[in-house]
Amino acid sequence: MKATTASSRNASHDRQASLISSAANLFAAKGFKGTTTKEIAKAAGVSEALVFKYFPTKRALYTAILAEKAPLSELLSAVEEFARKRDDHRVFTLIASYRIRPGADPTMLRLLLFSALEGHELADMFFGKQHRVFYDYLAGYIQTRIDEGAFRAIDPLLAARAFIGMVVHHRLLHEIFDVPLHCSHKDIVSTYVELFLTGLQPFSTDKKRGLTRVR
Repeated sequence: MKATTASSRNASHDRQASLISSAANLFAAKGFKGTTTKEIAKAAGVSEALVFKYFPTKRALYTAILAEKAPLSELLSAVEEFARKRDDHRVFTLIASYRIRPGADPTMLRLLLFSALEGHELADMFFGKQHRVFYDYLAGYIQTRIDEGAFRAIDPLLAARAFIGMVVHHRLLHEIFDVPLHCSHKDIVSTYVELFLTGLQPFSTDKKRGLTRVR
């Protein structure tokens, strides 16, 4: 009896996973509004009734996709560990590496763009889970480092947006416009992080030389 119950749970989990995968691919290709539950059912090889059994609405299915494909808790825990150590280079490297990691699922970026362009309420949900958490966290960390004198005085939220903007634009070029990479992932991340952190270094006033970077 227990074996039968376990087998049933596994089958149910597999069906849900198949629905989530099929829906994610369709949403990424056709948008939320342009995808029907009938199409999702066909892509997953199940009946439309079964789709509604697991996900009563498309919104519920979209929410499940975010939970499945955007697990950020582990990344934030790692970032927070290095933030406590004030390891600026590692903090920004972890975030950049995650955002532009090799083999990253391109459907997530396409889902974000579609939801925003369609003006759907899910755009706010997607943005909150995929980007706002990093903007808010980075802005707070940058402000802390400004207060400690490690970074020059600058709007922390704009600085956070600038950094995330760099790596997201890189993904747009590579995943949406199919611009080929001309260097390794490690070099790409290192370059973006160095550019950004160099820009945050405080200035010191030298009467003979004017403003110079503090090294």
